[in-house]
Amino acid sequence: MSASGFAMNIAGDHAQVVLISVFVAVLCLCLVIGHLLEENRWLNESTTAIIIGCITGTIILLLSKGKSSHILRFNEELFFIYLLPPIIFNAGFQVKKKQFFQNFITIMLFGVIGVFISSSIITAGAWWLFPRFGFTGLSAQDYLAIGTIFSSTDTVCTLQVLHQDETPLLYSLVFGEGVVNDATSVVLFNAVQKLDKSKLNGWAALRVLLDSLYLFSTSTALGVVAGLLTAYTLKTLYIGRHSTVREIALMVLMAYLSYTLAELFHLSGILTVFFCGILMSHYASHNVTQSSRITTRHVQTHYMHIFATMSFIAETFIFLYVGIDALDIEKWKLSKLSFRTSVGIYSTVVLLISLGRAAFVFPLSTFSNYVHRRADRLSSISFKHQVIIWWAGLMRGAVSIALAFKQFTYSGVTLDPANATMVTTTIIVVLFTTLVFGFLTKPLISFLQPHHTNNNTSHGEPRSPKEDLSLPLLSLEESAETNILRAKESLSMLIERPVYTIHNYWRKFDDTYMRPVFGGPCRDQSAC
Repeated sequence: MSASGFAMNIAGDHAQVVLISVFVAVLCLCLVIGHLLEENRWLNESTTAIIIGCITGTIILLLSKGKSSHILRFNEELFFIYLLPPIIFNAGFQVKKKQFFQNFITIMLFGVIGVFISSSIITAGAWWLFPRFGFTGLSAQDYLAIGTIFSSTDTVCTLQVLHQDETPLLYSLVFGEGVVNDATSVVLFNAVQKLDKSKLNGWAALRVLLDSLYLFSTSTALGVVAGLLTAYTLKTLYIGRHSTVREIALMVLMAYLSYTLAELFHLSGILTVFFCGILMSHYASHNVTQSSRITTRHVQTHYMHIFATMSFIAETFIFLYVGIDALDIEKWKLSKLSFRTSVGIYSTVVLLISLGRAAFVFPLSTFSNYVHRRADRLSSISFKHQVIIWWAGLMRGAVSIALAFKQFTYSGVTLDPANATMVTTTIIVVLFTTLVFGFLTKPLISFLQPHHTNNNTSHGEPRSPKEDLSLPLLSLEESAETNILRAKESLSMLIERPVYTIHNYWRKFDDTYMRPVFGGPCRDQSAC
């Protein structure tokens, strides 16, 4: 390499370090301003990051005399490989498992069935309405991708306002749907990417559904296996007696390994690392040695802080970049749409998002209330709760941005006018929903769900006089007549109160077979 070439490389590396330093400094500024605005929940961290990003982009645009507003170029692959795993693992590790699985059916209805309904409505609506505004150039696969991109929700703003102790059911539904929704959106997006563009027909839609179900089941199984393997290894090898650092590092690396393996086999890394986090929190965290517990203090709390911090930085990074990218002159010039047409496209997407959520939140809530009518859930999902759940999913965030860049750009750059329009549309929708809907979230929830309302007793674990459910259902030590009566009673309870019965049987099975092998205290001493 020549001396001049070497000097240019050094100069390029130095400039990159300078730009990264500036971006990190702006991230620190977001943290400081977020702290100063902590008492004012009208502005959350996401909104603050976007506003600071817009201001930063404006300053850079002025300094560059209108040439560029960027400090760094967004790479969607880096987001999926490095930024997303800690966010999702943190969600799985700190999820309130009891509430999550008690409301599992409702959460899956919202997070899985709801995404399919919302994606269908957004895809069909965009396909029908975009050409009427004079916007063409998108393929059928692009329209299918648009449906998944705008079906991914960002519930952070709503969760910051809700009080988990006062509304555990509502909080659990919003939190659970947010995580499952992101996973489903990415799974559906990846399934769309595999479609043969020349063979888009009714069978293609069925193929997407089957591929999604396959990805769901295999991804979940991989996460469960990784979590159980980690728990069993920690329980049997006593790694922490020689090094507490190895013990903690093993959990972190196994979680990340499960994510990378899922991506390697074209599965859903989000689902895998989420269920890996749940299993590690449930079993593996109880197998650390006493010395390691002194370091982590029950590990859950320690990990909660670690991954919550990483999750916060990743989310702030994305929203900060969104604010900066909103002033990308190159994409706006490349779009070549009139102001009126652009506003029509943006308004159409926001309207379709609202209709898509309403189409499944209210009907599925009614269905959930019907399913739980005999499950001793003392409080159903009221209409006010349904409005809050609907509103919580109107905001779009990091996953939507990442999917849009993955579909319509290459490393943040695009030369196609239609693709540039969709990138700017996604950014505007994220900006609008986060700033406007996020700003109105606090007054809306304060009106619908006053702070003094206490529902602790309303959403607790259902109680039943029939607490003597036991596993296994059949016993070789008892007569056939007794076994038949027990089976009839269990089947009757399963039909009348399916959620409670399944949850109770799982607890018995967990205490009897799982915890003795994989770790964790036995909750029901009668089953131990």
